[in-house]
Amino acid sequence: MTEALPRRRERLAVTVRPARPDDLAACATIFRTAVNDYTQPLGQIDVPENPGPVARLWAHTRATDPERFVVATTDDDRIVAFGSAVLRERLWFLSMLFVLPEAQGSGVGREILARLLPADPDTFRATATDSAQPISNALYALHDIVPRMPLLNLTGLPIRPEAFGPLPSGVTALAFDEIDGGPASTSTDGIAGGALRAELDALDRELLGTAHPEDHAWLRSEGRHGWLYRGPDGHPIGYGYAGEAGRVGPVATLDPGLVAPILGHLTSAVVPRGAFQVWVGGPADRAVVATLQAGFRFEGFPVLLCWDRPFGDFTRYLPISPGLL
Repeated sequence: MTEALPRRRERLAVTVRPARPDDLAACATIFRTAVNDYTQPLGQIDVPENPGPVARLWAHTRATDPERFVVATTDDDRIVAFGSAVLRERLWFLSMLFVLPEAQGSGVGREILARLLPADPDTFRATATDSAQPISNALYALHDIVPRMPLLNLTGLPIRPEAFGPLPSGVTALAFDEIDGGPASTSTDGIAGGALRAELDALDRELLGTAHPEDHAWLRSEGRHGWLYRGPDGHPIGYGYAGEAGRVGPVATLDPGLVAPILGHLTSAVVPRGAFQVWVGGPADRAVVATLQAGFRFEGFPVLLCWDRPFGDFTRYLPISPGLL
């Protein structure tokens, strides 16, 4: 998710440099301050002091793309903004861009974005923006990255699980841990190995436009359990994740009609400590309706998923979160 510059101010001289591990605490403060600055007038709940999952996401994106996680510092080495992007094959995704309120409108966000944008014109570029803070969209539109669809945050418990519908006859769900030793095996970097990795990569390239095995490994480290879905002929037709923390997704399937049944399976296979949370794109309308009918509700404002050129099929793919597809 991204937050940019609401008004023009005198240009602020900053140095943009790669983030260090000890910078993440300052990034957390900037994130919390910037988000609360525009959500408090809307009556929204403040971001907690310990952002938890978001901070772990930052650690992951910095680990996979260290040159694309940067901070902007003033002459006294004070961090006033940060940005993080990831490159997965030919897909560049801006995960975060936040600026302290007192530095907004001074060109800092533009300077960070210029540092992070890919030089290769053949690279697809995408990001997610908060619809409650639409001004940032103008900045990304200068680079042809414009809003294309809503991303809806649905939370709750499956009070009426039958609304999802059952998996069709002949479709089987296999836990990742039972296949090929699991996605964190047979590789020194923790990325899925062997047959399972090949199957996941093929599904991701078909549905998201890119493979991202490093993100699958991170999901497993976060405690999300994965299942591979095979059709009657034994070929893989989808996968999905859910964890006890309540996070559901990503979900990928060759058949858009299977998104809802897969959500039904995931939310029945895992018992969350609280409520489930899943991000569903507007094009997956049947899944949105089924999830609401099952007892979930909309949480917060929709997020706007933006890109310069089409790259994925969001009728059949539900992302990890607004910060990582």
